[in-house]
Amino acid sequence: MPKIVVLDGQVANPGDLNWNALEALGDLTIYDRTPKKLIVERAKTAEVVLTNKCVFDQSIINQLPHLKYIGLLATGYNNIDIATAKAKDIVVCNAEGYGTPAVAQHVFALLLELTNNVGLHNQGVHNNEWANAKDWCYWNKPLMELKDK
Repeated sequence: MPKIVVLDGQVANPGDLNWNALEALGDLTIYDRTPKKLIVERAKTAEVVLTNKCVFDQSIINQLPHLKYIGLLATGYNNIDIATAKAKDIVVCNAEGYGTPAVAQHVFALLLELTNNVGLHNQGVHNNEWANAKDWCYWNKPLMELKDK
């Protein structure tokens, strides 16, 4: 069974998921976070490494003789020296398309913040601005209707 190391698992699994599927594939070791100085030590015997933020430059890749696969727990792969990985026949994959519904939801949250200024008004309420308003309604900034936009 291959040795699988997750270097920064906290990003992908803050505790609401399990790693059972990976455990079934090999000898799994999971680290919540890995500082740069510990990457080589933690991954030195791994064939498979899963990471998010750890940088795999030429120096680090060259110190990992067993490495066959780097899986990014993100959509980007700018933290991996792709040329060095390719030269050493190490497969590099990202998590294409992950989080798409969450990103769409966040777009709506930001859109509504821009149109309704929820954060601004929330702070005003906490500062007693609504309670001290001269009128029955309260706003620090006009709201924008989305209808017909």
